[in-house]
Amino acid sequence: MRTRTTGISALTALMADQALKTGLQDADRVLIPGWVDLHGIRNTGVSFGLLAGQPGMVAWLTLALILAAALFLRQHPLRGIGALGAGLMLGGALGNLTDRLIYGAVVDYVRLAFIHFPVFNLADVCIILGAGMLLMEALLDKDGRLA
Repeated sequence: MRTRTTGISALTALMADQALKTGLQDADRVLIPGWVDLHGIRNTGVSFGLLAGQPGMVAWLTLALILAAALFLRQHPLRGIGALGAGLMLGGALGNLTDRLIYGAVVDYVRLAFIHFPVFNLADVCIILGAGMLLMEALLDKDGRLA
C-alpha cells in the first residue's frame, strides 16, 4: 500500500503538471489582479535560476537524484503522509525533468504579483509540499503524534 500511495501521488503530480504546462507555457494574463499572473517562461536553471545555461548537467543531476530517491524508498518504504509527500516530490521532479528533456528548460508560469519572487509551476509546488509532508512524517511517532 505504501509503494502504491507513493506511485499514485507521483503519477498524479506528473500528469497534472504536464497538462498545466501544455496549456500555460505561452500564457501572459492576469489571474487574480494584484496577486497572481500567468506568465509562461522557460527556465534553464534550477531553483532561483541556479546553474542556468547548463541544461544537460541539470538534467543528469535531476535524474541521479530521482534514481537515488527511488532506491532509498525501495529500501525504506514510508507510511501515510510521508508516502504521499515522497510521491509528490518524485512527481514534481519527474515533471521538471520531462520539460528539460523536451524543451531544454523547465516551463514556469505562475508569477506572484505582490512580491518579487521567481516564476514557478505546479511541479515546484509539489516538491515543496512533498518536502513539508516528509518533514511532518519525520516529526511524528509511530502512532501519528508529535515525537
